[in-house]
Amino acid sequence: MQTYAKKRVEIIVEAPALRRIVAFLEEKDVSGYTVLPALAGQGNSGRSWSREGQITDTDRMVTILMIIDAARLEPLFEALYNLVSRQIGVITISDCEVVRDGRF
Repeated sequence: MQTYAKKRVEIIVEAPALRRIVAFLEEKDVSGYTVLPALAGQGNSGRSWSREGQITDTDRMVTILMIIDAARLEPLFEALYNLVSRQIGVITISDCEVVRDGRF
């Protein structure tokens, strides 16, 4: 089976930033992404957090996952970073392989 090299981007960010990031991705014609709730975790402060019992989006975290061609990621990354850098969160980029090249 043939596979194709792509980039996997994961953005973990405060929920209030979600709308702004999704609008940016859609404006840049990113063909697909998935938003997942971040249920709990621990940051570099050493403090654990959980969304259990939270009633607003203020302290909630979400994960935005997308797979994109490396050539498309490069021009988007700086603007994407600028959107996320004002929030609590992290962006990771890793190599991945997909089986349907045309979808990304």
